[in-house]
Amino acid sequence: MVRENFEDKLQELKDQVLQMNDMAKSAITRSLIALDQQDEQQAQAVIDHDEEINKMEDEINDQAIWLIASEQPVAKDLRRLVITLKATNDIERIGDLAVNIAKSVKRIGNAELPQEKQDVLNTASIVEQMLDLVIDAYLEEDLEKAFEISRIDDQVDNQYGDSIQKMLKHMTKHPDEISSITQLAFISRYLERAADHVTNIAEGIIYLVKGKHVDLNN
Repeated sequence: MVRENFEDKLQELKDQVLQMNDMAKSAITRSLIALDQQDEQQAQAVIDHDEEINKMEDEINDQAIWLIASEQPVAKDLRRLVITLKATNDIERIGDLAVNIAKSVKRIGNAELPQEKQDVLNTASIVEQMLDLVIDAYLEEDLEKAFEISRIDDQVDNQYGDSIQKMLKHMTKHPDEISSITQLAFISRYLERAADHVTNIAEGIIYLVKGKHVDLNN
């Protein structure tokens, strides 16, 4: 009975992490819709709802710490709880990056943006796919999906580098657009960082399953 109760609590935590991940992904999606439409009201809505993700992180962490203290789990069960604490921190940071994107959208306002905006939106769709994949890997404790995250992250890194090079060239030809293009470059950087946080979660999943630390962000 005690073991069944512990398993139920672990499942509740997983469900909460899924919910938190969905909230962060929604924030990223809405911030990029705001960019695509250059909608400052939509951007402000992302900023206003950030506190909900922070609150969810606190609730999950409190529950995980309580389980560690009260149940004194060992081996894989302990790793599950530790990885949950780390994963929620990364998800919270992804929510923060969505807010940063939204703030950049507000700074851009109605300024005309170059073709590179579409490159940024294309990268964003990959980051959204990563968020779906990593939560599946977390829920299923799936090593193959966790390693796939690393391969996708390499793609995001390459696209980020290409986008920045294009933006720098555009700036030299259109110095009057430096302010808005700089904000677009920031957004590209925020997406690259979000992908890194997803990869951190994947590293945790690998540690959970194999009991060994790996560095996928090389």
